[in-house]
Amino acid sequence: MSRLRLAVIGAGPAVEPHAKSLLDLFDRVEVVAVASRSVERTQAFAKKFPLPVSTDIDGLIADPSIQAIILLTPPNAHLAVAERCFAHGKHVLVEKPIDVTAERGQRMVDAARRAGRTLGVVLQHRFREASLRLRRRIDEGALGEIAWAAMAAPWWRPQSYYDEPGRGTYARDGGGVLITQAIHTIDLFRSLVGVSKVDSAQVARTPLHRMEGEDLANALVRLRNGAPGVIQATTAFFPGSPERIEIIGTKASAVLGGGALTITDLTGAKEVVEAEGGTGAGANIMDFPHDAHRALIADFIDAVERGRPPLVSGEEALETQLLIEAILAAGDWRRPDASGPTT
Repeated sequence: MSRLRLAVIGAGPAVEPHAKSLLDLFDRVEVVAVASRSVERTQAFAKKFPLPVSTDIDGLIADPSIQAIILLTPPNAHLAVAERCFAHGKHVLVEKPIDVTAERGQRMVDAARRAGRTLGVVLQHRFREASLRLRRRIDEGALGEIAWAAMAAPWWRPQSYYDEPGRGTYARDGGGVLITQAIHTIDLFRSLVGVSKVDSAQVARTPLHRMEGEDLANALVRLRNGAPGVIQATTAFFPGSPERIEIIGTKASAVLGGGALTITDLTGAKEVVEAEGGTGAGANIMDFPHDAHRALIADFIDAVERGRPPLVSGEEALETQLLIEAILAAGDWRRPDASGPTT
């Protein structure tokens, strides 16, 4: 089978795990170029990775030989660039979040559907070995009926992180911790146990950060089956700890901490999956292995070749973003450009 010809648009910090993954997948993809309008970024990228670079983004989008685009621009540019890609017949894999609002995300999903193209979103935590094992064990009924579940993302970002232009803003990022950091764990949590309703929430900006968006959120939710659940997220927990999902079932309990999993049944027997590496929970935001990215990109390639939706489709990512917006609404937190200022 011929290799999928693709280009990457965006050469910021998020490009590194993608570049490593694409090099690993060289037998399945042909990378035409990694592109940025910034000459400095393309030059810096070329020094680290043996992949071609370009500053001609318009030319790559228009090139009929390129079948797919991996889109790594800031979130507020996702919709406009993706719509152009779809108009030129390209499949798109877009970095999370799908865009800065669910409304814009819906427009992207609609554009992909009209064009008959594949849309995937980079929410790679679903592809960790421990996550896949837990998904499988839940589906097999090993945990029994889910009675309660909770997730926490107690991460840390120093003020210098938010001093970078655009970070934690609504205009570029779409908000703070929920949409930028905790979205990975929220998406995984939702995919495992479902969330049918947000009962109540607290959303805040702590004294530890000067930023526009929120850096802390707590929510009481109802799971897919109506059982109670909890969602917690922050970037104010120094020095940062791995994200954690806990599930109580009628047959067993599960703890998914970062990339490690322990399932303990009611006899005390344990099933363990060891962690693969860091999680990016602290100040070093790229401190994690690229295995999950590689698996997600491979799934996207499979989806394009077989004409099926990717595991993290545009529709799936949109459901996660709608949940984030429901938490913000329940916490009476409003964007400055919505119905009043943030509280």
